[in-house]
Formats: sequence, structure tokens, C-alpha cells
Amino acid sequence: MSPGNPSPVRVQKYISQAGVASRRQAEVMLGEGRIAINGVRVTSPGARVLPGSDTVSVDGRIVQPAPRRWVVFHKPAGVLCTRTDPHGGETIYDLLPGWAGGLRYVGRLDRDTSGLLLLTNDGDLASRIAHPSGRVEREYLAGVAGKVTAGSLRRLRRGVMLEDGPARPKRVRRVELDDGEWGVRLVLAEGRKREVRRMLKAVGHPVRTLVRTRFGPFRLGGLPPGGWRPARTSELDTVRSAVMPSGRRAQRSGTVRA
Repeated sequence: MSPGNPSPVRVQKYISQAGVASRRQAEVMLGEGRIAINGVRVTSPGARVLPGSDTVSVDGRIVQPAPRRWVVFHKPAGVLCTRTDPHGGETIYDLLPGWAGGLRYVGRLDRDTSGLLLLTNDGDLASRIAHPSGRVEREYLAGVAGKVTAGSLRRLRRGVMLEDGPARPKRVRRVELDDGEWGVRLVLAEGRKREVRRMLKAVGHPVRTLVRTRFGPFRLGGLPPGGWRPARTSELDTVRSAVMPSGRRAQRSGTVRA
């Protein structure tokens, strides 16, 4: 499809590409009667719009098409993954450029965890990456209390029972950190709340520091805390091939433009 000759698309896809919501969320909005096309409320998931010709609104506010943007951000420890903090804490959006306020984060990190965080306005692909069914790998480096033994690693590889069910990393190995303390490098394929911390505590190694070094093909590399970069086309192509249906992989997401 060329920009000069657009084809009709489903309204939920249009909303997702504008970064307003994921397709699934847009379908819920349709059912709630919150979406209108050219001023007429629509509820059918099959409703289509012609980009550049039709006007789409959500809750009375016009949805403006936006270029798809992806940012790789190094979240420092102590910074919150939220838009605002009523207690005055620093948030990721305080550290990012103003235009990044329209981006949503993918796979949140808790306050005390640092490392790689993705931000985007591509709601559909973001939801697929974050959902457990996508099996997108997350890699972490944890500095832990105590000496990591072969027995501890065996327990992790067998899996440990947590309060919300069994958990087992895809891969795990111990490393010796620069300060002489022990660390554990783990690869997971889901993003349950505080899963790494809970697994390591269960085997007797409470986490002291935790960094996410990789999310799928996106790597932290030498990006300093608080720094960001546009996602590379090769990274986006790789993750899209992993999680998107084959018929839609050709749709390319643009990288961020400052």
C-alpha cells in the first residue's frame, strides 16, 4: 500500500497505529460505543476507515495518525515506570524528551530494577511482545546475597514453586561480579511481576541489584543510565517476525525521530 493510494483498514488497526490503544483495547472501546467514524458512533469490529479521508474519534477526541516510534531506554534504579507519581517520585518520562510523553512502555520494570525498557506508540506490536504467548526472551543480571552454588543453579533449572505457580528460567548461569560478589544471569520467556526476585529468594539468594540487559533482540549494550536511542530496523524486523502472523510481517514500524 503506498501513502498516495491508501486502502481501507479496520478502525481498531487505525487506532492502534495511532498509538491510542492496542487492537484488543480498541475492540473493547467499540463494544462500549466510544468510537465514531465521521461523527457516527460505530460498534462493529468490522468497521473500516480510509486513512486521510475519514475522521476517527475516541470519546469525542479526534485520533490523529502518528508515525510509529520505538525507543530503547536505560531506566535507572529508583525511577518509576509511570506517567506521574502523586508522591513526587522521578518517573521515566522526566528523563525522556518531551515528545516521548505520547509513548507507552513495554514490559515495566519495578522501581529498584534498572536496565532496558522499550517505549512505543505501536500498540498492537507492543501488546504482542509483552504478552506471555509471544515467548519473547528477557535477560537479567542479578547481584545476589550469598555464594551461588551448583545446587542453587540446579534448583532454578528444575523450577521453583511461587505463590502464583511454578517458575523456571530458560537458561541460567552464575557469574562473578567486579566487586567480588556473586551474580546470576537468567533468561526468561515471560514477564510475571518481580519473577526474578522471587525465584532467587526462593533458592536462598535475595537480589541486591537487578538489571535487564536484553528484551528479545533489543540489547542494552553501552547505553548509560537515563540514556535512550531509536530502535534499529533490524531489531524491529526480528521481533516482528517472531510474534506477528506471517501475513502482516511486511508492515514496517518506523523508528523515532526527535
